Amino acid sequence: MTQSLFDSVMKTVREHDMASSENVALLMVSGGSDSTALAYLAAQMVAAGELGAVSMLHVNHKLRGEASDGDATFVADLASRLEIPLFLCEVDIAEMVRNTGGNMEAIAREERYRAAREALESTCLHLGFSLEAGRIFVAHTADDRVENFYMRSIVGTGPGGFRAMKHDVMIDGCRVCRPLLEVGRDELRSYVLRRHDAVQDGHGAVWREDATNADTDRFRAFVRHEIVPRAKERNPRLLETLTRTMNLIAEEDDMLADDARALLLEKVVPLGASPAEGFLVSPALADSSLPLVRRVIDRVLSLMLGRDARVETSSIQACVDGLGKSGYVANIQGDIAVSYNRQGLRLEPMAAFRARRKKG
Repeated sequence: MTQSLFDSVMKTVREHDMASSENVALLMVSGGSDSTALAYLAAQMVAAGELGAVSMLHVNHKLRGEASDGDATFVADLASRLEIPLFLCEVDIAEMVRNTGGNMEAIAREERYRAAREALESTCLHLGFSLEAGRIFVAHTADDRVENFYMRSIVGTGPGGFRAMKHDVMIDGCRVCRPLLEVGRDELRSYVLRRHDAVQDGHGAVWREDATNADTDRFRAFVRHEIVPRAKERNPRLLETLTRTMNLIAEEDDMLADDARALLLEKVVPLGASPAEGFLVSPALADSSLPLVRRVIDRVLSLMLGRDARVETSSIQACVDGLGKSGYVANIQGDIAVSYNRQGLRLEPMAAFRARRKKG
């Protein structure tokens, strides 16, 4: 089983051109079963000559008291056992939320990837790799992807949202890869449990459990513990079935995304130096097919609202409705003003729209 799992992961790595012996990877390791398995597998990749080098990052969010400190200790022991350089970072997320009033998950994610970029830069510098050769490996699995599929089904999403997760994305100029995305959590746990050299915490566990993952008041935990198990009763091969379905969706999504990207460059111009200042969409965009128009608008709104914002379907529709309608004005999420005249569809902050109207 161990070798077949390694082969399966390597198949994903090769098919998506994630990494080779010319690359170095920073592993984001929380200490949970998935990221612990990732650490063992990445060490095996290096030993097999499939990866140039690795380092590890653990971010302690200080949200679970002694349990969070225990996670950090476990990851430190894991890194020591595998002889992998480790970056340990502590961030008091609760205090940041109190100070900023921001969303906890969004802040935690932003801080993790800020730390990851710094750690990757340091790793590349000290090991003699260019930053372009650097990768960030995260431990999202087929289970995470299926959970996302159901979560988006419940709250609503566009067709591209049903791909659930991409195998790799660019975040803050770094390529973030998901080599475990075709593998299930149960298979990864079996892999860790079968290792005779598995690191143990003070209670003899070979990975750390986050108690909040069992709290079904949380949306993901509800889907994980209530929805997915029921679906698996009907289809024991649910992961395989939905992974195949999501991969088919992803192929078509990539094709449409390429077409939409070309339209974006051709038909949309920025109103200022920052995406937050808005964009002007050419009237000619209305001549394109509606699915592509929606995708272009979705991308424009994503740029204006920021990476962590969820673009509402109603906002996209409000923009689509305004194309070609002279005198059209709407106020959508993020206090964005949408207006149309002969120049095209204008998306800008409501304050800028009012100032421009007052001046005019």
